[in-house]
Amino acid sequence: MITKTETLNPHKWVEAYADYMYTYANARINDEEQAKDLVQETFLAALEKVNSFEGKSSERTWLTAILRNKIIDIYRKKSSRLLNADVEKAEDEQADFFDPEDGHWMPERAPREFGIDNHDLVVSKEFNSILQKCMQKLPALWMSVFTMKHMDDQTTDIICAELKLTAANFWVIIHRTKLNLRACLQKNWI
Repeated sequence: MITKTETLNPHKWVEAYADYMYTYANARINDEEQAKDLVQETFLAALEKVNSFEGKSSERTWLTAILRNKIIDIYRKKSSRLLNADVEKAEDEQADFFDPEDGHWMPERAPREFGIDNHDLVVSKEFNSILQKCMQKLPALWMSVFTMKHMDDQTTDIICAELKLTAANFWVIIHRTKLNLRACLQKNWI
């Protein structure tokens, strides 16, 4: 039987997992310094919880779960600071996308083809860079919801519970986020 001390090796965590965890955190919060801090906080929290490790997952999975919880805490803090005025302003800016009579796209706002069939790595890096810049322009709550849904593949129920949202609020936020990202990508990518 393998004991907890044989499965965890804190002395090798930084070497084995720091780069992966930094990339994971930075992709979700888009702040290099905060990502570094979160990785350090994760290692400290893991050291405090070594005795609670049950060995049901790998070290990396366990550390990533701790990091994910820390990222969700960041999302909560950012979303709690989000003012209703910011949401209302963003909603007003999006009001001209649809015809109020029939709910269809306004002709000048209708989606256009991105033309990203090419799998060129340079093009992908450029696209990802522009996508990250567009995501930075989103209100904090919107970015959190989008990241949890489309990067972390979290269910709607989990996202709503973690960020204290109703299902209706979630769907409105995700819809408006996609509209904003689409508009930003069309402006900066096409």
